[in-house]
Amino acid sequence: MMNDEDIAEYHNIGRKIKKSEKYTYVDATRTEEHGTRLYDVNGSRLPSVTTILGRTKNQEFIKKWKAKVGEAEAERIKNLSSSRGTAMHKFLEHYILGTGYDDLTELGQKAKTMAEKIIDVGLTPIDEWYGSEVTLYYPGLYAGSTDLVCLHNGVETVVDFKQSNRPKREEWIEDYYLQIAAYAMAHDYVHQSKIEQGVIMVCTPDLYYQEFKVQGPELRRYKHKFLKRLDMYYDLMHDEKERTTPMKAEDFK
Repeated sequence: MMNDEDIAEYHNIGRKIKKSEKYTYVDATRTEEHGTRLYDVNGSRLPSVTTILGRTKNQEFIKKWKAKVGEAEAERIKNLSSSRGTAMHKFLEHYILGTGYDDLTELGQKAKTMAEKIIDVGLTPIDEWYGSEVTLYYPGLYAGSTDLVCLHNGVETVVDFKQSNRPKREEWIEDYYLQIAAYAMAHDYVHQSKIEQGVIMVCTPDLYYQEFKVQGPELRRYKHKFLKRLDMYYDLMHDEKERTTPMKAEDFK
């Protein structure tokens, strides 16, 4: 027999969030080229937000972690986390779309319980949604795919779902905030919207749920920080192109 908590969770997982047609999103093709994720949007090839952040990130912590656990173990953990995160996202996407989906593998069933935790706690305040797994882009600069654009407690919001092997500290997730800020700027520019908030919903395999919000002056601050990382990325790309461009005879004159 279900207790009150089980009944509440059952009804929330079974509910359908209303779809709004307020915004129309573009279709884009995603490719990988020399380790760079690119989006082909309206004939333009734009670097992804994750590529921009990855190329401009301080790698010192990751290097120390790999040295501590070893390259093989680091790769195993990264691949497992990536597969579990992909599976969790798929469950959440199908839930939002209102389509049936299941994955009976051991990893899939673990991801399902994590998705259900996010549904039960994180998605409760969502009144309606505009786009799920949609491409957002800032013309000529960058693009990316966001997990959810919605009305969250009456506020237009970009939502990002994350799986984590252990609980997060806020000082560890600056790039999550920068990703949200990039998507908010792109959405506002292309759709003439006013995204006021970002919400990051995190769940661990042992079903510990965390939520981080960014809004107001703090969101504006992260927009400025992302633009600095964007400048840094294009400077790096310019320098790399110069280093790999064959010299011509006239260069020596």
